[in-house]
Amino acid sequence: MNRVVVSAVLAAGALGLAGCGFTPLYGAPGVTQQLAGVQVTTPPGRTGQLLREHLDDALARRNGVAPQYRMDLALSETRYPRGVRVDNVATRYEYVLTVSYTLVSAASGAPVKQGRARGQVTYDSADQPYASITAQQDAQDRAAAECARKIQTELAAWLATQGKS
Repeated sequence: MNRVVVSAVLAAGALGLAGCGFTPLYGAPGVTQQLAGVQVTTPPGRTGQLLREHLDDALARRNGVAPQYRMDLALSETRYPRGVRVDNVATRYEYVLTVSYTLVSAASGAPVKQGRARGQVTYDSADQPYASITAQQDAQDRAAAECARKIQTELAAWLATQGKS
């Protein structure tokens, strides 16, 4: 009996979405090709390199093809001690990566979109120095991946709505 009710509700929901003009994000023509045409420029440093790599993967960057857009990034990194022992040594940190981006048209050189993404992760700080450094670097990588995913989603939504106004 429960399966019949669940099936009926799902069918009614699907019919409701079909009538409202719902279109999947990647169903809009050209979004994937436009995302692949974004060239990412980052500030120097390990976090900038990690972010560029994650963005190139997320946007499916096409090498050898002239980019339609250039994305300029600015990074801000902060680290907060969260778990403090009795001897006032932090055992856990919160790492926050804030990325401001400007999307510039390659044809005109004019900025077409600006935005900001924030990645926030925590990690344990071990007593061994190498383990602590490795944990911090892993946090940088996870925060960069989170920011890249947020930027990719914002750009895809923006590109899908271009020309529909």
